[in-house]
Amino acid sequence: MANILVVDDELGIRDLLFEILNDEGHAVELAENAAQARAARAQSRPDLVLLDIWMPDTDGVSLLKEWSAAGLLNMPVIMMSGHATIDTAVEATRIGAQAFLEKPITLQKLLKAVEQGLARKPAATASTSAGVNTSASASLGAQSNEDMSGSQAAPAEPVAVVLAAHEQTFDLSQPLRESRDAFEKAYFEFHLAQEGGSMTRVAEKTGLERTHLYRKLKQLGVDLSRGKRGAP
Repeated sequence: MANILVVDDELGIRDLLFEILNDEGHAVELAENAAQARAARAQSRPDLVLLDIWMPDTDGVSLLKEWSAAGLLNMPVIMMSGHATIDTAVEATRIGAQAFLEKPITLQKLLKAVEQGLARKPAATASTSAGVNTSASASLGAQSNEDMSGSQAAPAEPVAVVLAAHEQTFDLSQPLRESRDAFEKAYFEFHLAQEGGSMTRVAEKTGLERTHLYRKLKQLGVDLSRGKRGAP
């Protein structure tokens, strides 16, 4: 697997991308600004960089220009932003970025961009092919939730929710929200245990976007290490 550097000033984004990429088997290093990104790039020589555009000290496009001018753009760089324009995406790919992801980033688009980025050799000069520019421009559109139903297997017979060989029961005298949260927590813990803690397989099994799944598990207080401990 690859060494990936994630550069973003938002802690939540860094943590989320770390969890996703780490779960896919990649070694992930985090940087919250351009200074940390420069140091990480010099020390770890990442195979790929996920670089946010809007950062407080030096923005991502300026850092990309800096690396390109210094001949340091010898790894694929994928730009990220929730506020950039088509012109910004085109400029970034002209400098040497290989792709552009609009936030919020869906699981499928993230993993596809990383896979494609690792498969490509970075541009030797500041200019890139027209095909790359067109790809990046097209990616800056409204993102919709991916329909994952096609990847799911045919549903099995209904089974009782079982955790650690004990049947889970629910107190139906509670208010609806508490009862629903208790059921959802048991539901996700069951699938985490069944899938050996793999967030990718749980996302596919439950039909949720991975970013949504992570937020949901944190909201419910699910211990993500339980599924991995219970894996065969």
